Amino acid sequence: MLDVLRFWLDRRVDGFRVDVIWHIVKDDQFRDNLPDPAYKPTLPPHRKLLATYNTDRPEVLDIIGRMRKVLDEYDERMMVGEIYLPLERMVTYYGSQGDGVHLPFNFQLIELPWHARAIADAIDRYEAILPSYGWPNWVLGNHDNPRIATRIGRDQARIAAMLLLTLRGTPTLYYGDEIGMHNVAIPPDRVQDPFEKNVPGLGLGRDPCRTPMQWSAKENAGFSIAPTWLPLADDISSMNVEAEMRESHSILNLYRRLIELRRREPSLAIGQYVAVPTTGDLLVYKRQHDDAHRYLIALNFSGQPAKFHSMVIPPQSTIVLSTHLDREKIW
Repeated sequence: MLDVLRFWLDRRVDGFRVDVIWHIVKDDQFRDNLPDPAYKPTLPPHRKLLATYNTDRPEVLDIIGRMRKVLDEYDERMMVGEIYLPLERMVTYYGSQGDGVHLPFNFQLIELPWHARAIADAIDRYEAILPSYGWPNWVLGNHDNPRIATRIGRDQARIAAMLLLTLRGTPTLYYGDEIGMHNVAIPPDRVQDPFEKNVPGLGLGRDPCRTPMQWSAKENAGFSIAPTWLPLADDISSMNVEAEMRESHSILNLYRRLIELRRREPSLAIGQYVAVPTTGDLLVYKRQHDDAHRYLIALNFSGQPAKFHSMVIPPQSTIVLSTHLDREKIW
């Protein structure tokens, strides 16, 4: 495995995303997992057993350490680890002195309910538990979970974009979320995911969030000249990259503006995260770096108008970005 890493590193890849990295080694005595007393028939079949002897084994961190040493033989390479574990266990994958995974994936934005207080508490806890050598990261969507626009709605998907790209740490964005793609219903005869084929009817299929990227309104959404592996959404005529590039207030242009701002401003790229107390379904925080520009991010999770009163807003502040790109520099 280490030689496989070197093969690609020698070809100048920037790094690796290691799938289910906490599964990478099994119990050396091949002991059987015990039944999980919390199992219910609506859960996937593999949840019948506790994952004691096939995941998160003590040897995993030793193997990751060896992988990290290989990456450290090269300049500016990195490793991301897919890890679905409680926060306390997940952060151990940074290694004892930062010699483990550069970014153990933090899936809290996927797993938590979409409520401001729940997200605020999660951010505070994550920031508090990170080791001094651990750089944070946030994941908004991936190939195993419903798309963000389906989970929380299209309007709130803009709030999610603002959150992802203004939090401290490296943002991870799933393809298509930047144009607001949603889950697509998959007819039974078009199912491809082995999960759904093996245990149909439990709603475990992941095909709905894996449909082709919608590049244009052309045939097959500009994705391919051949028929696509999965069906396309019925709104590709308006929800595609070409159309949204032309629409100044589109979610795609919101993402582009946020990314440009983040790249330009150290406060957003590497600055501190400072929580601002508030109530209700508002999430408010500051990002600041040295005495440079300071940013106050105020996000309304409720879908209804809300007011925020605070002494933390200095005089002559300006609105740099709004979620619908319609309120810039109005105060």
